[in-house]
Amino acid sequence: MAARPIDPLAPWTDRGGGGEPADHHPLQALLWDVDGTLAETELDGHRLAFNRAFAEEGLPWRWEEATYLELLAVSGGRERLRAFLSEREGSPPDADRIERLQRCKQAHYNQLVRSGAVALREGVERLIEAAAAAGLDQGIVTTSSRPAVEALLAAAPARLAQAFRFWICGEDVARKKPDPQAYQLAQQRLGLPAARILVIEDSRNGLAAASAAGLPCLVTLSRSSRGEAGPDGCSGFEAALAVLDGLGAAARPLRVLRGPACPGGLVSLAWLQQLRAGS
Repeated sequence: MAARPIDPLAPWTDRGGGGEPADHHPLQALLWDVDGTLAETELDGHRLAFNRAFAEEGLPWRWEEATYLELLAVSGGRERLRAFLSEREGSPPDADRIERLQRCKQAHYNQLVRSGAVALREGVERLIEAAAAAGLDQGIVTTSSRPAVEALLAAAPARLAQAFRFWICGEDVARKKPDPQAYQLAQQRLGLPAARILVIEDSRNGLAAASAAGLPCLVTLSRSSRGEAGPDGCSGFEAALAVLDGLGAAARPLRVLRGPACPGGLVSLAWLQQLRAGS
């Protein structure tokens, strides 16, 4: 029997005609990546902040978009900075120097966020609020630092920050994505089986981390990760339950690059439930 179409406005449990839930293991938690997933932070925020830090420190480098997209293969701002300086200068930089540059960069990032240069992606606020209203647990799992997450959420409506039960940031793990450690820690904090959790990511590193932790993952490609997806828009993301170009908005419905159709062009909790159940 063919699955019935998903109504994007239906209750998240998506009950069938017999009054029973569509899946006896309902979705109970969402785990959100930050950079590229909650907001387009990489090119419009972190990259510009690094460049301003370089200028303030009298350094000659400026990261163009193409250069920064290559550097994103290295997870974590400090790690990215260390790899770049090691390659350019021929030896690993002093740890104190890395910390000084990182503090300077963070100050510039905070200013960019406060100015409105970095905003939540379309559909993010809607889906977080819907999940909170339905009683789902939500957490943040990111390689970014805690101050960077604090800056982004401080500029968002207060109810969004309150929707997250916990944050797992770069400081909380010894190994960053694509290592699964952060997602393993998140699952421990949730105390839920993987079948009741869905990860939302935008990059190959994030998908690899979620998959290695045994957690199902939806990919919403960002400006900074579209280049990873190849000409068909989803190469390298085969482990994802679906690959989308966003979560959708009334003025700009999403495109499904791989996975089931999303009626109405908006990701709903009912669609997420059926997507996860179908895995």
